[in-house]
Amino acid sequence: MRSRILPLIATLAVFVILYLIGWQRFPAFGTTRVVGNFLTDKSFLGIAAVGMTFVIIAGGIDLSVGSVIAFTGVFCALAIGQWGMHPLVASGLILLIGAAFGAAMGAVIYYFKIPAFIATLAGMFLARGGSFVLSQDSIPIDHPFVNDISQIFYVFPDRGRFSFVAFIFVVVLVVGIIIAHYTRFGRNIYAMGGNNTAALLLGVPVGRTTIGVYTLSSFLAALAGIVYALYTKSGYPRAAIGVELDAIAAVVIGGTLLTGGVGFVAGTFLGVMIQGIIQTYVNFDGTLNSWWTKIVIGLLLFLFIIIQKVLTSYRGTLTFRLIPGLSRPAAASGTSASPP
Repeated sequence: MRSRILPLIATLAVFVILYLIGWQRFPAFGTTRVVGNFLTDKSFLGIAAVGMTFVIIAGGIDLSVGSVIAFTGVFCALAIGQWGMHPLVASGLILLIGAAFGAAMGAVIYYFKIPAFIATLAGMFLARGGSFVLSQDSIPIDHPFVNDISQIFYVFPDRGRFSFVAFIFVVVLVVGIIIAHYTRFGRNIYAMGGNNTAALLLGVPVGRTTIGVYTLSSFLAALAGIVYALYTKSGYPRAAIGVELDAIAAVVIGGTLLTGGVGFVAGTFLGVMIQGIIQTYVNFDGTLNSWWTKIVIGLLLFLFIIIQKVLTSYRGTLTFRLIPGLSRPAAASGTSASPP
């Protein structure tokens, strides 16, 4: 258990250190205005990253996230502006399309034994191509309901704003934590990511869980696309390029093992906020190139991958020591190790 929670503790320590550095350099870091901007600006990334967390815990990957966000924005813009749909109807329809798209990818991965990387790469091209087929230009979204929703926010005493899209992000985060740690579906995801064969032998519905994981990820990516459309009030086929990589980075920095079976949705939230802190610090400084954000995130990724490797090796050693009947591989001389 300690090896499982250590990455989360490391993520929390990095978050606190970076926040204190920013606060010491720029006192505005300590205001709710900056925190509210964190949640608002990173809301669509955070929602997509929650879905990515479940996929990686299950031992998979989803490269279609950014393309689904772009397709959702273009679809909603066209549906509201040109097809005459109410924003709620358009949102409900695209959420169903997103969920069906994820279920199709999950079915291909499970039934045809296609690696998740290849299946979701195909999904990435399909969704991005579909968004360009719908429109090659940016489409503004101008609807009274959308304008009213965009103006919903809570004002803190120091004039910080907790926006509607930030509220959606927090709700998704809380629901994600409940699903991961307090439902059978969540337990099945952890079991499948820890050892797919063992989970199957224990009666875990691997096929249904695999399809469910990718359905959830694509559903949340579509929801992130709706949030992104609300945030920008437009749909653009080139939007969210590389967001899938940012989401993976947030999940890994948040302490989720790339090998699956270990991770926390709360850690992903910290990973997203760490990216927000770095980006805000660079913006406040004014003398640093914006690409320093990517450089620091890359360094943090290297750090957490090394931590994951060390902890994975440590867990492997404990497995041989603590589980009766398991023995180490035979020595080079050819003598076999007898079980204890």
